[in-house]
Amino acid sequence: MGVENTDYREESLDLNNPFDIKLISEFLEPLGFIFESQDVDYSMILYNLNGEVIGTGSYQGRVLKYVAVAPKFREGAAFAQIVTHLIDLVILKHKHIFVYTKPRNLEVFKGLGFTEIATAEPLFSVLEFGYENVKTYQDYLRSVRREISVGDVAAVVVNCNPFTKGHKYLIEKACKENRLVYLFIVEEDRSSFTFDIRWRLIEEELGHIDNLVMVKGGNYVVSGTIFPCYFLKEEKECDIAAKQAELDVITFMHYIVPVLNITRRYVGTEMYSPVTAAYNEAMIKYLPSNGVELKEIPRITNGDEDNYISASKVRAAIREDRLNDVINFLPDSTKNFLLSEESKEIREKIRNTISRH
Repeated sequence: MGVENTDYREESLDLNNPFDIKLISEFLEPLGFIFESQDVDYSMILYNLNGEVIGTGSYQGRVLKYVAVAPKFREGAAFAQIVTHLIDLVILKHKHIFVYTKPRNLEVFKGLGFTEIATAEPLFSVLEFGYENVKTYQDYLRSVRREISVGDVAAVVVNCNPFTKGHKYLIEKACKENRLVYLFIVEEDRSSFTFDIRWRLIEEELGHIDNLVMVKGGNYVVSGTIFPCYFLKEEKECDIAAKQAELDVITFMHYIVPVLNITRRYVGTEMYSPVTAAYNEAMIKYLPSNGVELKEIPRITNGDEDNYISASKVRAAIREDRLNDVINFLPDSTKNFLLSEESKEIREKIRNTISRH
């Protein structure tokens, strides 16, 4: 009978070395993970003194990924050693660390100092660790909050990649129908148009509206923070999108609504993006039962009643070098930007990619 070692050896992997990739992939596959080396910045392996691989962990940016320990070693200190190793590296660059995991692992991460943000049973939970956290974001919200004594307070969440007349219509409608509107702009720079550009184009067009407050989305409003599909290989894509949407909506309800006293949330109808449609379904499921009225506004069209305005159509037109076909989809700020030399880099980026973003 073998005797389990309690001493472990850590080893950093070379993500450009096919042998190292094979080593980690073959360890993770029986545990339900599909390892994608391009989705991580760093990986490590934990060995026992007999030379067995007993665990692994990786990170990308501020997100821990692929943290796994062989079943017979889960009662020992291996898991804690892997997570501590990763934290020590990530915290040097980021004040804030996230991990997505199965709900059954919640207590293990909590025992290592992580705090649960939200859980979407039965697929996954998201937790955070660090000098900054959701309370830091709530402090930011308090700094931009306006106090009103009467009237409805609405929220609109937009990415605006790029900002279109459809976005403008939705936001202006919310401003006309409510005493105060908080406009959350998705901050994560995973879009063709950077956050700074998106913010600027919206502000140029709508900055004059007195009851509109522009708000940075941070890590808590449709952030995605590198969504962890890698440990959900048995799940249907639609179920994953639905649960990701639930996480975001639950986070919005628990941490944002109470701080800003939001009573309504405005969304546009969705006929193009399955992911956005999943968000809308999650809002229908959660918001009204928690005191937030959901207002779903039909998309506006340009000319033909079936010619719905959408940012994805604008990106497709840029990619195919036919911007003039959608020029009427754009408010002045976006139109002027796209016709300027300043947008050249973004236009080239869109032309050279097949991504939806």
